[in-house]
Amino acid sequence: MAAKPQQTAERSSAKGSIFNDPKVRGVIYQLLLVAGLIYFFWSIIQNASHNLEKQNIASGFSFLGNTAGFLPNQTLIDLSATSTYGQALIAGLLNTLLIAVIGIFFATIVGFVMGIARLSNNWVISKLATMYIEIVRNIPLLLQLFFWYFAVLRSLPHPKNSSSIFDTFFLNNRGLYMPRPVFEDGSANIMIALVIAIVISVGVSIWAKRRQMATGERFPAFLTSLGLIIILPVLAYLVSGMPISYDYAQLKGFNFKGGMKVIPEFVGLLLALTIYTGAFIAEIVRAGILAVNHGQTEAAHALGLRNGPTLRLVIIPQAMRVIIPPLTSQYLNLTKNSSLAVAIAYPDIVSVGGTVLNQTGQAIEVIGIWMIVYLSISLFTSILMNWYNRSIALVER
Repeated sequence: MAAKPQQTAERSSAKGSIFNDPKVRGVIYQLLLVAGLIYFFWSIIQNASHNLEKQNIASGFSFLGNTAGFLPNQTLIDLSATSTYGQALIAGLLNTLLIAVIGIFFATIVGFVMGIARLSNNWVISKLATMYIEIVRNIPLLLQLFFWYFAVLRSLPHPKNSSSIFDTFFLNNRGLYMPRPVFEDGSANIMIALVIAIVISVGVSIWAKRRQMATGERFPAFLTSLGLIIILPVLAYLVSGMPISYDYAQLKGFNFKGGMKVIPEFVGLLLALTIYTGAFIAEIVRAGILAVNHGQTEAAHALGLRNGPTLRLVIIPQAMRVIIPPLTSQYLNLTKNSSLAVAIAYPDIVSVGGTVLNQTGQAIEVIGIWMIVYLSISLFTSILMNWYNRSIALVER
């Protein structure tokens, strides 16, 4: 009879121990947090829907199929006066991706050059790099954008007084005019040859790396890949009967007709983003190089390596492990800073979306599209950079 109270106490203590378990409490707290967030966002959606209905504003994304009635001044796809809002937003998205990719490419080059130059033993080069970094980093990006667009590009001559190079390239305050390639039948062979050359180049690089790890002998993979990427498309171009012709710009009346035009808004935004972000990347590169033990440099010199090969083959590969994480943040910043294009009327996703918003009144939907676009670009960039970061990480043996 005495065992029953004892068994009851054991059961109650075991039952109480479940709620005293930190793991169980953690799960319960997380479930409560998720439920709270779901209720919070559901309340916001319900409130927004009620307010839109009260003001007789239609919600949803059906407006994307309506005729836009406007054309951005730069498009990578064919648009007409009957194009839809959805097509206009796609054109703006492509313009955003274009400025982001090209800006990242040039900002990386500027950043590495200036970061290494600041560590140069040459006093003049080092101080010039220091001045560039300290001045550019402390001037707001929007002011730099205005400087390049209004003070530099808008001061160029009018079309009739354009600066020309070989009567083929023309530069004026309305943009840079250059020959536009016209692809005829057989041009696809050139693209196929280029893809094949890139695939072979990747295979050669992987094989060369494995060969070096096994034998210690280096293979000129870069020069081989460069030769393949140049030679194969050129051969395809010649074999296909040179199926690419060019449409040249010509001055007719008060402006140029034909050819391909690079608008000043694109150039101004590219210059501002490249120079501004390059200054921050330069400091990241400098910090990464200084993080490598100086003994690595001394060991490389002891083996007979000069300064150039030492930096390229010994210091930079080790510094990249420090450089990549903050470099990823700068790439994301450059992409998001491209939204300042609206200040100079460059037709990116924000500028085009603003016009769509003004014409349709679909504020929530357009802002939601902006958020999804920039979130997707940022996540994709982070995934690529994290993959590269893992590929160069030290592997313990």
